[in-house]
Amino acid sequence: MNIYLTVGVAIFLILVATALSGAFLLRRMSLRTASLRRLLELADRLEADLKSCRARLQQAHAVMSMNPDLPAASEQEADHAVDAGLRALLQQRIWIRDKAPSASLAELDAAAHDMEQTRARLRPLLQALGQAQNELDSAMREHIRQDPTS
Repeated sequence: MNIYLTVGVAIFLILVATALSGAFLLRRMSLRTASLRRLLELADRLEADLKSCRARLQQAHAVMSMNPDLPAASEQEADHAVDAGLRALLQQRIWIRDKAPSASLAELDAAAHDMEQTRARLRPLLQALGQAQNELDSAMREHIRQDPTS
C-alpha cells in the first residue's frame, strides 16, 4: 500500500511540476509576443510621425516659396533630418526582422524603450512644427488680405 501511495504522490508531483513548467513557458511566450507586438506598433507609430513631419515640412516650404518676403528656411536640411530618421527606423525594422525572434525579452523591451524615447523627443518638434504652420498660414492670409494683387 505504501508503494502505491509513494508512486501516486510522485506522479502527482510530476504532473504539478509539468503543469507549472508549461504555465511558466506559456507566460514567457505571452510576454515575448506582447513585447514584440508593442515594438512593431511603436515602429509603425514612429514611421507615421516621421512621415507627418515630412508632409508638414513640405507644406510649410510650399507656403514659404509663394512669398519671397518670408525668410527662407533650409528645406534640404529638414528633408535630410527626416530621411535620417526614416533610415534609422529602417535599420530598427531590419533588427526586428533578423534578431527579434531570438532576442531576449530584455532586448525587446530595450528596443521598444528606445523607440518610445525617440517618439517622445519627436513629439515636441511636431507640435512646434504644427504651431509654426498655423502661424505661417495666418501670416499668409494676412499678407493676401493686405495685398490683393498677389
